[in-house]
Amino acid sequence: MKYPNLFAPLDLGQVTLPNRILMGSMHTGLEDKARDFDKLAAYFAERARGGVGLMVTGGISPSIEGWLKPFGGRLTMPWHKPRHRKLTDAVHVEGGRICMQILHAGRYGYHPLSVAPSRIKSPITPFTPRALSTRGVERTIDDFVHCAKLARDAGYDGVEVMGSEGYLINEFIAARTNQRSDAWGGDAVRRMRFPIEIVRRTREAVGRDFIIIYRLSMLDLVEGGQDWGEIVALAKAIEVAGASIINTGIGWHEARIPTIVTSVPRAGFAWVTGKLKGEVMIPLVATNRINMPDVAERILAAGEADMVSMARPLLADPAWANKAKAGRSERINTCIACNQACLDHVFQNKRASCLVNPRACHETELKIEPARARKRIAVVGAGPAGMACASALGERGHQVTLIDRADEIGGQFNYAKQIPGKEEFHETLRYFRHQLANMGVDVRLGQTADLTSLRNGGYDEVVIATGITPRQVKFPGSDDARVLGYLDVLARHQAVGAKVAIIGAGGIGFDVAEYLVEAAPSPTIDVTRWTREWGVDMALERRSGLQPARPEVPARQVWLLQRSEGRLGARLNKTTGWVHRATLKAKRVTMLDKVSYEHFDDQGLHVTVDGKPQILPVDNVVLCAGQEPNRRLADELIAAGLTVHVIGGADVAAELDAKRAINQGTRLASTI
Repeated sequence: MKYPNLFAPLDLGQVTLPNRILMGSMHTGLEDKARDFDKLAAYFAERARGGVGLMVTGGISPSIEGWLKPFGGRLTMPWHKPRHRKLTDAVHVEGGRICMQILHAGRYGYHPLSVAPSRIKSPITPFTPRALSTRGVERTIDDFVHCAKLARDAGYDGVEVMGSEGYLINEFIAARTNQRSDAWGGDAVRRMRFPIEIVRRTREAVGRDFIIIYRLSMLDLVEGGQDWGEIVALAKAIEVAGASIINTGIGWHEARIPTIVTSVPRAGFAWVTGKLKGEVMIPLVATNRINMPDVAERILAAGEADMVSMARPLLADPAWANKAKAGRSERINTCIACNQACLDHVFQNKRASCLVNPRACHETELKIEPARARKRIAVVGAGPAGMACASALGERGHQVTLIDRADEIGGQFNYAKQIPGKEEFHETLRYFRHQLANMGVDVRLGQTADLTSLRNGGYDEVVIATGITPRQVKFPGSDDARVLGYLDVLARHQAVGAKVAIIGAGGIGFDVAEYLVEAAPSPTIDVTRWTREWGVDMALERRSGLQPARPEVPARQVWLLQRSEGRLGARLNKTTGWVHRATLKAKRVTMLDKVSYEHFDDQGLHVTVDGKPQILPVDNVVLCAGQEPNRRLADELIAAGLTVHVIGGADVAAELDAKRAINQGTRLASTI
């Protein structure tokens, strides 16, 4: 077997798991309403078929006070059990096992009923929580226990007690949020009583044959968090209290250090779990940015953990485990940790999905089934939309020809993969190369499709996925050879000087800025460099694992400019935009809004900023001012009477959007 440690059974005493893969908890937006549990059951059933050893649901509240949001998912009454039974039955039919996560939001609750150890407002919610009374603390412990008993009755194999990420239990443990002076606060020993009592009383209530996972915050990454000695003491106490497994939690949601975005190194926090090994006897689970079997195998072989947790990678590919076990990891649709369709959707109160797998959480609606009639279909453009459409059409049994004038598939992904922190796009291209071949798609690269070739090709339908053309910005001197487009930099690799102005502060402008300021190789491939740049103490000598950040010297001096007024990057994704802004700030990028571009000459770029003239002494200007749909061929084909579908950037190019492109391509393919 290629991954012997990953697929070794794990004896928990109560049950033996078939492998070391834990599907970590992740909210999907389907947990909150009874009517969505059929969809949620299909989602978990598909991953159970995919070979996961143990799964954990998204967070379910043990009380109304513990809601993540009003009317969020909870298991508090006997009549809530039937909806949960749908999940457990669906998973068990497929031979899988599933635990329910009990999550009390504490001060992170987005509603006016939220409670916390002390009356201290969270920086990421608008509501100030009510401080729990001593009686309220006891009642909350009872809520956890009652919820666990209902979960057992609903058929779950166990529960995960959420004790990390800054939610209620974590708030009790940390001095920053627990200013009590009673039996539940005042010193570290009393602060940790709350989780210990929850686990101890839960074990007494559910018996020995029920899995209890405790999600332990091993690295708070916020001021006033735990030190390493306190974490070890809590882990030992949780083991004695009756936990079956300790899962790793990294960082609070309000922490200013990224923990799961694509620029975080793979397995970038497994060393934390490894440091706890030997302190407890029960299995430990490593987590965060583990997305491929070789990464998971390396962690287990090194003895850093007994299991690995993956949430988003199993959104991306529900058959991840079976593919890895069969030694076919090249066929895994790899999570690129973009957050665009999963966490961003959840924070917008939308159903989660996945950029590279739009079927995730839509299994009952978006089906790739054999076509009723086999057609000959040409797909023009092998970018994200075209690759997704062609592979799904091939999977349905159509005869598909994919045509692109470039020498490789990928389109804009071939530029994105060069950006420091976006190396995971290489994996998406690898996946599609294999997928297109496996589905029998005839891939013709280095060829230009035109009206004549398509009309004479005998195609029943044509899909146009020709992408975009960069929008031009005209000002005196814009025709100078030193004024470049972003494709000159990322595709043609033209030389760029030591001082650069970037016009346009959308996603591409930020990408180009990061590309120009970061010295190769990217810190994303080096955990030590990355933790030093962000201020993570790998020695764990400092409380919360924080130390002063030491960013490396930028490779260039960069100005990032936009015409409009307001914060640069305001349209970047909710859960990742702050990381990009912080990265550029650390690299001393000057960000300016309300900029008018006057002219470019040997002195540099002449601009007016908020009504005041300036000269930016730059060697080059790079234009990143948006895109226009490239639909010339589509219009010609439509005029000629061919059956044509337009997808991706050729359809809408307001901003490059791979999520929309892959979703649109896949959904079109499911209907032809």
